[in-house]
Amino acid sequence: MRVMKAGEDAAVQEAAQWFAQGGLLAFPTETVYGLGARADSPQAVQQIFAAKGRPPTHPLIVHVADAAAAQPFAASWPDLAQRLTQAFWPGPLTVIVPRRDGVAGDAAGGQASIGLRCPSHPVAHALLGAAARLGVPGIAAPSANRFGRVSPTRAEHVISEFQDLDDLWVLDGGACSEGIESAIVDCSRGRPVLLRPGTLARDRIEAAAGMALQAPDAAAPRAPGTLAAHYAPRARVRLMPSPMLAAALEVLASNGGAPALAVAVYSRTVRVPPAAPWRQMPPDAAAAAHELFLALRELDASGAPLIWVEQPPDTPEWDGVRDRLQRAAAA
Repeated sequence: MRVMKAGEDAAVQEAAQWFAQGGLLAFPTETVYGLGARADSPQAVQQIFAAKGRPPTHPLIVHVADAAAAQPFAASWPDLAQRLTQAFWPGPLTVIVPRRDGVAGDAAGGQASIGLRCPSHPVAHALLGAAARLGVPGIAAPSANRFGRVSPTRAEHVISEFQDLDDLWVLDGGACSEGIESAIVDCSRGRPVLLRPGTLARDRIEAAAGMALQAPDAAAPRAPGTLAAHYAPRARVRLMPSPMLAAALEVLASNGGAPALAVAVYSRTVRVPPAAPWRQMPPDAAAAAHELFLALRELDASGAPLIWVEQPPDTPEWDGVRDRLQRAAAA
């Protein structure tokens, strides 16, 4: 494994050249770190599936330098996709559009549609631009972790996850600002369907789309991070409403503590037994999203077999955090 600091001279250019050669490289985005390879090379893309242990039918998102770079991947560019990308690119939004025949089929998991995103992280943006100038049209990149596990928001998470991969390069660009993956909106069927919530507020997406977001149906394309069980630490996660969590913790405290338990809470009223590793999560949804995966990793590292998490508020701004926790608890 080779680790490079994004601020070092020529690091981004070397990383782009590695992509051009068909190499596998983890890089920062504003959401999470991605495990990337050039999207137009089946051999390069297969490295991603092999490293993650990810089923080859589970599609990847293709990251592009700008809206113009997305066009070669699309059989058509719906007006809906145009409105959303004009409003939110570069940024934490992935659009699903019809895929151009013969282009990036492996990255799309064999589907007739493809997910495209232009990240806003300055390192990712510079890297994609440098790769494009070397003939790399886009980078397929899921989160840089083993399939179904907690996503990485720091380079050290990637390094610890893939210590056995000698051919992996890691571009260290510091901590990710958003902390959870992008929102995914299907634009391929004439109406916006929210396949995965992120940090973008639902009302902002609907305002840009000019219509209400629909829930996924049976005909929706497969999309990353939408399996019932996902984003899971090794410990078993249980989501609990505040009153239930408070009552359960009081019982544990009266019995001398909970050494086999870790806890994450949002409210300031739930008391945690002194013996239990715990994290006080921010009461603000955006700040909680930023801390979520880091908190799960830290609590998991305590060795506790159980992580109890207070159910976050049931309001739209918490959709992304709630989605990740529900899937983590289902694993």
